[in-house]
Amino acid sequence: MSFSVNTNVGALVALQNLNATQQELSQTQTRINTGLSVASAKDNGAVWAIAQNQRATSNALNSVKESLQRGQSTVDVALSAGESISDVLLQMKEKALAASDAGLDTTSRNALATEFASLKNQITKAVTNADFNGGNMIKQAGTTIKALANADATSVITVQAQTLTLTALAIQASTLGTKTLASTAIGLLNTAIANTSAKLSQLGTGSKALASHLTFIGKLQDTIDAGVGNLVDADLAKESAKLQALQTKQQLGIQALSIANQAPQALLGLFR
Repeated sequence: MSFSVNTNVGALVALQNLNATQQELSQTQTRINTGLSVASAKDNGAVWAIAQNQRATSNALNSVKESLQRGQSTVDVALSAGESISDVLLQMKEKALAASDAGLDTTSRNALATEFASLKNQITKAVTNADFNGGNMIKQAGTTIKALANADATSVITVQAQTLTLTALAIQASTLGTKTLASTAIGLLNTAIANTSAKLSQLGTGSKALASHLTFIGKLQDTIDAGVGNLVDADLAKESAKLQALQTKQQLGIQALSIANQAPQALLGLFR
């Protein structure tokens, strides 16, 4: 056994071990503070890069969801207006049927004609007010929805506009001034009611497609976020237990270093 006051090997070894413990302790504390086992590229470059790419996809899906929601709202506003128009058409047919009665007096016919004209105005107002976010799917040259369907904008969900103006329904000139005109109006209204129902069916199918895809995108985003968590999230229970062990190891390392630093003092005993 040799002794030297120039080189304390025991102290050097104890210091190296203590530094290693301190480094592990710092890493564990960072994981507990951030909740991440891979917080930056220096922790694990490959895993961090994969996680970043998946985060980018998840963030992009937020824009997809917003696009789908805007599209769905635009379609739903058009549907609400279209359903009101369908109800008004039924009332118009009722008035036309009443006006087709040959025994109807002039006063009653004029009253029905006035109500009929008022109902046509209601259709025009419903069409005009069916705007959402600058889009109107039942107006002349209506808005066709093309909502984003994926994170790289290479796919869209299309919902075609369905015009429900008086002109599109071919009832703009209908009146109830005479029995003949009332009978003609009945035929036109039957066609208008059937066409309106078909157009609303198309809009309803489109709204359902947007809602279904929105649900899918939400689930996809949740799955991606969970996958990122599996890659980079720290096991806090494990890290907490490791923290306690390292703190104990740190204390022991400090004591070991203290003991090693006292070793040269033993040399003084050789000179007494």
